[in-house]
Amino acid sequence: MKLPEKAGPPLVVHDYFAIRGGGERLVLTLADAIGADLLYGYRSADSYDDAMFPAGSRDLDLPMALRRPGLRAAALAARFALERRRVARHDTRVFSGVAAPFAAPGAGSPGRNIFYCHTPPRFLYDQRAHFAPMLGGPAGMLKRAGLARFRRGYEAAVGRMDTIVANSETVRERIRSFLGRDSIVVYPPCDTKSFVWGGQQGYYLSTARLAGLKRVDRIVDAFRTMPDQQLVVASGGDELENLRRRAKDAPNITFLGWVDEDRLRRLIGEAIATIYVPVEEDFGMSPVESMAAGKPVIGVAEGGLRETILDGETGILLPPDFQPADIAEAVRRLPAPRAAAMRGACEARAEVFSEERFIEGMRAIVSG
Repeated sequence: MKLPEKAGPPLVVHDYFAIRGGGERLVLTLADAIGADLLYGYRSADSYDDAMFPAGSRDLDLPMALRRPGLRAAALAARFALERRRVARHDTRVFSGVAAPFAAPGAGSPGRNIFYCHTPPRFLYDQRAHFAPMLGGPAGMLKRAGLARFRRGYEAAVGRMDTIVANSETVRERIRSFLGRDSIVVYPPCDTKSFVWGGQQGYYLSTARLAGLKRVDRIVDAFRTMPDQQLVVASGGDELENLRRRAKDAPNITFLGWVDEDRLRRLIGEAIATIYVPVEEDFGMSPVESMAAGKPVIGVAEGGLRETILDGETGILLPPDFQPADIAEAVRRLPAPRAAAMRGACEARAEVFSEERFIEGMRAIVSG
């Protein structure tokens, strides 16, 4: 008679590591905090170093040809689904991402499935209209059929979860609305000790990825009307060249592209304030990092930013229908002296989202 296999340590399953992002850091922080092994779809050289990964890490090494947007989610989902039996050897499984939940064992498997949900996939639910043009063309019917199949699989995977954790009240409401499940909010961790006040070097800073939904174009347009104010854009993305052309007549706007972590922290620490105005952000780590350095944030009263930025105390929240002129007005209302006066409130607010609080919250769920 074959004896049952001894249960392995906790397991964290995550989609992939392509950049040094907040979601990726969250997963590595969680795995370290609960002594977990780690399973993921693939990893690129632009992500975190080997030292950040637990010894019990396994890379599914998804082929490069399948890592392209449009193919990646479905390819990862299929690959993770093949891992269910191996994943079931672990008594505690935490899933993070869009495709990783497909690895969750079904009913009858011992142990617990815990889902840390950064958001239900925007392309399936609240931002379908934004992604709809990508489903056209000769292969449009096949793409739509594939998307419908992915949605069914995703919702079935969520149905196998024993506990769902949301990264914000905003995401908790999406989970309830789109998936019919309740969840527990545990805010993502900010390494608050790594962001420190470095004075003020006379510029405002944007760190959002350069993509349409981040609305960096409106920030650029605002500073084109304020030649006496300096804007530094420290990020890259698909819109980089378009935005550079948009700002070609504005010497007060500087594009740095992606910068390393040390330089980014210095840029945040030496800014007057940061500006971050995406569409319905799930949580938004950038404002918290800014506040950890004592820097207020010009944000927008949408999504997770309503939970992090205290309007008038740690920044200024613009209305959802803001225009470049509203950003310009907010900059005028937040000169260097007023921004500096917010330092203490910003630093105190950031501690609400510290690594320690995240670890405490997740350990309680994992051990419960």
